[in-house]
Amino acid sequence: MPKHSSLSPGDKQYSAFLQDLKARIRTAQVRAAIAVNQELILLYWQIGQDILTRQQAEGWGAKVIDRLSQDLQREFPDMKGFSPRNLKYMRAFAQAYPDEQIVQRSAAQIPWRHNQVLLDKLKDPEQRLWYAQQSLEHGWSRNVLVLQIESGLFQRQGGAITNFERTLPSTQSDIAQQLIKDPYHLDFLTVSQSVQERELENALVEHIREFLLELGVGFAFVGNQHRLEVSGNEYFIDLLFYHLKLRCFVVIDLKVTEFRPEYTGKMNFYIAAVDDLLRHPDDNPTIGIVLCRSKDKTIAEYALRNINTPMAVATHQMPERLQKSLPTIEQLETEIEVALSELEDQENE
Repeated sequence: MPKHSSLSPGDKQYSAFLQDLKARIRTAQVRAAIAVNQELILLYWQIGQDILTRQQAEGWGAKVIDRLSQDLQREFPDMKGFSPRNLKYMRAFAQAYPDEQIVQRSAAQIPWRHNQVLLDKLKDPEQRLWYAQQSLEHGWSRNVLVLQIESGLFQRQGGAITNFERTLPSTQSDIAQQLIKDPYHLDFLTVSQSVQERELENALVEHIREFLLELGVGFAFVGNQHRLEVSGNEYFIDLLFYHLKLRCFVVIDLKVTEFRPEYTGKMNFYIAAVDDLLRHPDDNPTIGIVLCRSKDKTIAEYALRNINTPMAVATHQMPERLQKSLPTIEQLETEIEVALSELEDQENE
C-alpha cells in the first residue's frame, strides 16, 4: 500500500494550497456577482426601453407603471426591484442611455444603486459616462461616488496650471495632468481660527485618509516634514507622496497665501534634491505641486514657463469658516513690518 505522509493543519504546503483555493473561490464569486449585475442592469434597461416604446406607441400614461409594478411583483414575489419607483428609474435609465452598447461597456459594469445616483445628480451624458468609468476603474462605493459628484470632480480634474506637457514624456504628461485637481477640497478639516502652514500640514496628516481620497487613487503617503540633507544643511518637505501609476515621487509644498512666483524656485530645489537623493533608477521624474490658497493664472504660467522640472500650481478650498481666518498677503506683510519695527525699537533701547 502507498504510504501517506502525515498532514497537520499547520503544514506549510497545505496552508499554501488552502490560500490558493480561497483566492480562486473569491475570484469566481466576484466574477459571478459581476455577471449577475450586468445581466440584471441590462434587463432593467430593456424593461425601461419597453415601457418607453409602449407609452409612445400606445399613448399609455404614468399609471401604467403602477399597474405593471403590481403585476410583476405578484408574478415574481421573491424578486426585488419592481416597485413603481424602480420602474421609473428603469425608464429614466433607458432615456439616458439610448445605445445598448454604451450600457454594456459602462453602466452595466457598476451596481444599480450607482446608476441611480448618476441619474439623480447628473443631466449631462458625458459626465454620467465619465463618472461611471471612474467608479468602475477605482472601485468607488456609492457614498464615494456621491462625494466625488458633489465636489465637482469632473470639473476639477486637470484644472491645475502645469508645465507637464513640456517637461514629461507625452504618455506620463497626459496622466499627470488629469491627476492634478484644482481646487482641492479640504472640507473635512477642523482647524483653529488662526491657522498657519504647519498647522494646516498637521491637520492634513491627521486626516490623511480623507486627504488621500481627495488626491485620488494611486497616491501613497511617504511622510511629512521629510528631511533632506544637502551640503550639510537640512531641508524639510511639507508632504511627500509616491504615485503608484506614475511611478514617481510627488512633492507638495503647502501655502496659506496666494501663489507667488518665488515658490517655484523652492519647489524646483526640492524636486532636484528628491531626484538625486530618493529617486530609484526605475522611477520617473519627480513631480511637484505648489498648493496655495489662490492663484493668478497669468502669474502662475509665467512662473512655470522656464522651469524645467515637472511642476503644478493648484489651490486648496477650505471650509468657509476657515477661509475667513486665513491671513491675506497684505496682513502678512503688515505683521512682518510690525515685527521688524519692534525689533529695531528693542535694539535702540
